[in-house]
Amino acid sequence: MALLVSFFLLWGIILSGVRPSSVATLSSPSTVPLKTLHQLLEEADQAAAAAAPQAGPALPLPPSLDPWYRAPTTYDWTQTEPGQVLKIRQAPFLNWTVGNALRAYQLLYRSTDSQYNPAWDVTTLFIPRWQARCSPQTPHLCAHAVLSYQLPYDTCNVDASPSYGLHLGEPYGEIADALALGWFVAVPDYEGPLASYAAGVQAGHATIDGVRAVLQVGGLFGLRMDVTKVALWGYSGGALASEWAAELAVQYAPKMKFAGIALGGLTPNVTGVTDFLNGKEGAGLIPAGLLGIATQHPDAYRWIVSRLRPALRDRFLSVRKMTARQAIRTFMYNDIYSYFVGGYKDLHTRVMQMMYNIDGFMGYHGVPRMPVFIYNAVHDELSDIKEVDELVDRFCGVGANILYHRNLAGTHHQEIVNGRQRAFAWLRSVLDGSYDQLYSSMGCTIQNVTYNLAPYVGWW
Repeated sequence: MALLVSFFLLWGIILSGVRPSSVATLSSPSTVPLKTLHQLLEEADQAAAAAAPQAGPALPLPPSLDPWYRAPTTYDWTQTEPGQVLKIRQAPFLNWTVGNALRAYQLLYRSTDSQYNPAWDVTTLFIPRWQARCSPQTPHLCAHAVLSYQLPYDTCNVDASPSYGLHLGEPYGEIADALALGWFVAVPDYEGPLASYAAGVQAGHATIDGVRAVLQVGGLFGLRMDVTKVALWGYSGGALASEWAAELAVQYAPKMKFAGIALGGLTPNVTGVTDFLNGKEGAGLIPAGLLGIATQHPDAYRWIVSRLRPALRDRFLSVRKMTARQAIRTFMYNDIYSYFVGGYKDLHTRVMQMMYNIDGFMGYHGVPRMPVFIYNAVHDELSDIKEVDELVDRFCGVGANILYHRNLAGTHHQEIVNGRQRAFAWLRSVLDGSYDQLYSSMGCTIQNVTYNLAPYVGWW
């Protein structure tokens, strides 16, 4: 559970929409021939052109009201393979809000939830402007890299998902910067259709399958599939999804190759983060996180609701309709334990511990097989740096390749700025093939660094 102030300031108010995007749906649960996907894309592009806005961008319907955010009903989609594209639509308004994008598409794909049941998720694929130069006659100008960029949206409200929120603008400019390098950029709604905030397995599966979905259609956009490399990047809540993807890939996607993964502002222990935030400015992330992760664990969800004090139950549950910013404002400095009849003990019963064991602790589901860059502020106020140190030590002890920067300057909020250029430089090396020349490709390198580029930023 994490908070990044500029992100919430930008996405704090979710507006009602006026125009749904064009839609295309697969007609068969079997493996879809490339020609069929090509036809679907043509239909989506034609529908988007016919519905092109005449007076600037406008928001589509939010996910809770948009029928596109539903699993197909004309066939048994649960029998498809993880990553199978089920629906495609163009998202033309995102060209207005995200810089350097030639076009944007949304893919609804088959995935797997925390209980290993069939699920679906959505990713937004941005095509870089440079790709306009790509043609059969100029293959050297075609993109050869995909960045799966996990935004932190930190809410159990599905209407704050990135596929919708990006219509209000990009919070950090990092998508635009990645597109300027000629990379395809995919931004998954890794919390899934239940907005399962803080559920690690759900987020990891959704991230992996989002990449699978992009690779399934990438060749249709000129992506050089024979040499394409894929990297993951996430900060804070986005690092949660990215790290879980790295762990789970070993058993969930053993044949998938990732060039590397960059993680900033890690939160390895969900209960530790709860203790850190309780009674402080960011306390509102606790009810959002508890209800979010519990959407994957019905017994725990029922327990949480049953143990809420009657006078406070409605207030606590109202977070389900809030953005992260609204939740922070509503619960700022609250003792969240006091909302429960049994206080702290109610959140550490057997049913709760079972939920945490599955979805809340990093480092127990597998060892990243790709190069990893971790950057974290030593004085991070959301998660104890000792827990990040322990996670790194655990992975390094079993052969992981990690570059770990412990920044002696700044806070959680500041590290997103302090670490950005280092993350970009590292990502460029794994995607352009220069990693072995610039970084150690064996074992772990742990460094205390001092990068103090960002001004002080509080919760607001």
